[in-house]
Amino acid sequence: MSVPHTHLGRHGLRVSRLCLGTMNFGWHTDRKAAFAMMDRALELGINFFDTADVYGWSATPGETERILGEWFALGDGRRDAVVLATKVYGKMEAVYPRPEPNSDGPGLSAYKIRKHCDASLQRLRTDHIDLYQMHHVDRECPWDEIWQAFDVLMQQGKVTYPGSSNFAGWDIATACQEASRRGTLGLVSEQSTYHLDNRMVELEVIPACRHYGLGLVPWSPLGGGLLGGVLRKLEAGRRVDEGMKKYIESKRPQLERFETFCDELGEAPATIALAWLMHNPAVTAPIIGPRTIEQLESAVRATEVSLDADALSTLDDIFPGPGGEAPQAYAW
Repeated sequence: MSVPHTHLGRHGLRVSRLCLGTMNFGWHTDRKAAFAMMDRALELGINFFDTADVYGWSATPGETERILGEWFALGDGRRDAVVLATKVYGKMEAVYPRPEPNSDGPGLSAYKIRKHCDASLQRLRTDHIDLYQMHHVDRECPWDEIWQAFDVLMQQGKVTYPGSSNFAGWDIATACQEASRRGTLGLVSEQSTYHLDNRMVELEVIPACRHYGLGLVPWSPLGGGLLGGVLRKLEAGRRVDEGMKKYIESKRPQLERFETFCDELGEAPATIALAWLMHNPAVTAPIIGPRTIEQLESAVRATEVSLDADALSTLDDIFPGPGGEAPQAYAW
């Protein structure tokens, strides 16, 4: 059982077809379990790890990066075996001893990008970040300033590739056009929320990624657990917060059809949801966020599942998308 690898979009970098999301580390997953999970991920062929400076959240922002840094410090080639992705944009006020508006607020000023990159490198105990992603778009900051900051980091060897997350299609286009004008690399990937129950990126984000050669790295590929066999988990007495429970009930007819169809295919719902994403040629690697090694290992099964045209048609019928790409989705 080994995860295959592919190129990140139209670029030379090869990454695993599943990306290990580390958002739960230090929150739902303690250090010991996180270390074991990362070791097992490498054994399974997963070389693409994703984190963010803000992970650890309001109590201890940066804690997840610290856990990865401690694991890298164990040696045995761990750092060299990983394509490391982290992010910049969010508030990191708890990290610094006194208020500083350029760092404490969200944004992508050159000042903030430089300062937060250095802080991430320190927490991660490494001298470079393979994929440094803008966690959100900052439309108040000029692209010349943003790209100048990234150019400096790449020239210094601190960052290898720039990426984006939660960008609209036109933001991707603008970023890439401005980078081209400057003669610099530009975006190589985009992280967007994308799953069977939320297919809005099919309108404009996926066409933009395809046009500019970005690899799409979907986050929340199971819709926050909705596509992971949630009805059976409810029947088994699994606790779900009230807001999610109401949403599940509003989706019950679709979910019943989906889970029944997965039974007919002989696969777990989570496996089919991940396999459906990987069928899309725009998708490089869904980000999985396992809380246990068992969940990690079960996710690998999705890389072995091939969905035929009939299965894809059935899934489209259960979870209709927006109607294709813009503008054909809503105009002639």
